Amino acid sequence: MSSRYTTTIGLEIHAELNTQSKMWCGCKNDPYEEKPNANVCEVCMAHPGTLPVPNKEAIRKVIQVGLALGSKIADFTEFDRKNYFYPDIPKGYQISQYLYPIVSGGAINGIAITRVHLEEDTASSSHDNEGYTLVNYNRAGVPLMELVTEPVIHSAEEAGAFARELQRILRYVGASEANMEMGQMRVEANISVSKDKTFGTKCEVKNLNSFKSVEDAIRFEVERHIALIEEGGKVVQETRGWDEVKQETFSQRKKENAHDYRYFPDPDLPKMYLHEVFDIEAMRKEIPELASSRAKRLTVDYALKSDIVEIIVNDRGTAEYFDTLVSGKDSAYANLVANYLVVDVFGLLKKEGKALVAENFPSHTAFSTLLAMISANELSSRGAKDLLPFMLADKSLDVKKTAEKKGLIQTNDTEALKKIVTDVIAESAKQVADYKSGKESMFMYFVGQCMKKSKGAGNPQLFQELLKDALA
Repeated sequence: MSSRYTTTIGLEIHAELNTQSKMWCGCKNDPYEEKPNANVCEVCMAHPGTLPVPNKEAIRKVIQVGLALGSKIADFTEFDRKNYFYPDIPKGYQISQYLYPIVSGGAINGIAITRVHLEEDTASSSHDNEGYTLVNYNRAGVPLMELVTEPVIHSAEEAGAFARELQRILRYVGASEANMEMGQMRVEANISVSKDKTFGTKCEVKNLNSFKSVEDAIRFEVERHIALIEEGGKVVQETRGWDEVKQETFSQRKKENAHDYRYFPDPDLPKMYLHEVFDIEAMRKEIPELASSRAKRLTVDYALKSDIVEIIVNDRGTAEYFDTLVSGKDSAYANLVANYLVVDVFGLLKKEGKALVAENFPSHTAFSTLLAMISANELSSRGAKDLLPFMLADKSLDVKKTAEKKGLIQTNDTEALKKIVTDVIAESAKQVADYKSGKESMFMYFVGQCMKKSKGAGNPQLFQELLKDALA
């Protein structure tokens, strides 16, 4: 990528909202429906004489997103008809917003946002082996939020980071699952390069369905534009697709401009004054602490490692679960919680093929009891790991009684541990000789043997102290 060129990128990101019903009718909004054309009616199929009715919950969710972005929430808004004909648009137009979006301004990662507006999703198309295109209208009319950034992004990495943070915000405020593999969040990138501060000719790469694809497609386009210019050619404004297999973009069609869509206000839908319908200030207070803010707080308050913090704050439920456990505690305790949660609990859930979500974690009471026992040296690290599967299987488990029943309570009886140390040393004459001749790494061998003899119940710190005395 030549440093002589300036790369300019603007993103358009669509996210399906997780309302119960579609945008203009009562049909179920179900992205997991497998039967084609099961969730359809006369409205979303555009039968003559049908009229749309706005989904108030979808409008509320877009306002929530705007508040989380620090944006301005419009008072007056309206819906427009965006006219174009594809088989996946049954009406021959899409109901969208043009001049008066619900949300304007705001930023993510310092990248300015132009607008966020509300529209309806299209049907989904599939192509069979005989050359036919099949259209499934289950998705037609699903509430779709579109966010548009200012053209102020200058690298693929910046674009990827923006999209990742938007996904977290959508999930934190409960507006969308934003699952890119399911098509619930799709990214389109407008890309241009130039040798000066002016904008070059842009190309739009559509329907990027993973963060990796977003970054790879941008890098490819930048290199393609530069190569064209260097060879004396010109970049043509167009819409392009991304071929995941070939790792390259391909031309789809000439890029349309706004006037090609012949926008005009939809006469079937009312003008809306949002501040009369929604208590915006009350909604602002309901916005949860977002992932970026939580990450800074956890890093400062508890000195947690950045990679651990990112895992914890990536999911709102996990972050709130963690906050509940560490509230009023010190950094040592918080790091203990983080270690057992991210390493041990997550590891067990992955092994069992379960989602890494708070509803699958041990109860707060059980986890707190486990951590208290570890802190009080009643339970070894090995004992804690052995207890966790039982805690995941039974949320009402009595941790202390189970530990006692299964012989996992850590032994702190100095005299009993001294006897084990004496036996181990007596049985390890060669290893003792090696240790005393300067092979200090043998020390952990003795600790391991002591733990083995105690069946994991001996306090390893006490064993180390006793061994040092015995081997002195």
